[in-house]
Amino acid sequence: MDLQTIELNPGAAPRATVIILHGLGADGTDFLPMADELKLDAVGPVRYVFPRAPVRPVSINNGYPMRAWYDILAADLVRREDEAGLRESMAAVHRLIAAEVARGVPARRIVLAGFSQGCAITLGAGVRCTERLAGLAGLSGYVPLADTTAAERHSAN
Repeated sequence: MDLQTIELNPGAAPRATVIILHGLGADGTDFLPMADELKLDAVGPVRYVFPRAPVRPVSINNGYPMRAWYDILAADLVRREDEAGLRESMAAVHRLIAAEVARGVPARRIVLAGFSQGCAITLGAGVRCTERLAGLAGLSGYVPLADTTAAERHSAN
């Protein structure tokens, strides 16, 4: 799965990147104002990347198709996990990170952030990333696939 993205690029070559993942039913535009509010001048020019989750049916919402990083199968935190969807989205985020590195921003200067479902993907992908990231920021989320996280986390993060 390749993700559509919305990007805010600085006038100069970026020295850092902030990738922000939206929540269930939203899209990448939700956090555009955040780029104006973060005062990162000391970091140098920053690129903001706002990926858009694919549209998929969400079981807990009667199968209604909406932007979602993964399906929510039930209200119970453990039973609601769509492992295949979670892993697919985490892999897509890893590809976004690799693309930023290929564009000249070192992984150690990339922050991955997310809200709600985007937080779950941020935490799941972040701790499994093979390159050291600058940081992870999560709002209103949880660590997905908790049973496998300890075994799958990478020492870089």
